[in-house]
Amino acid sequence: MANHPSAKKRNRQTVKRRLRNRVTRGHMRTAIKAAYKAIGEGKKDQTGALTKEAVRLIDRAYSKGVIKRNTASHLISKLTRQTGA
Repeated sequence: MANHPSAKKRNRQTVKRRLRNRVTRGHMRTAIKAAYKAIGEGKKDQTGALTKEAVRLIDRAYSKGVIKRNTASHLISKLTRQTGA
């Protein structure tokens, strides 16, 4: 356990950031799963909108520093290849 005031503060900051990052990552993963589900079921009308939303959330996660640039690029590329967009 941290004893110095600065170490205690760093622990508090880490907890806040971890929770915030988990929310962002969770929303991103849910959107990706929804897009893949629509692709798998062949729902052409929903696929475009769900893919666009997933890409938006992936970009947001990257811009917030939750995921790395290459990870974001990989996820977007994989998703768009599946949709044929």
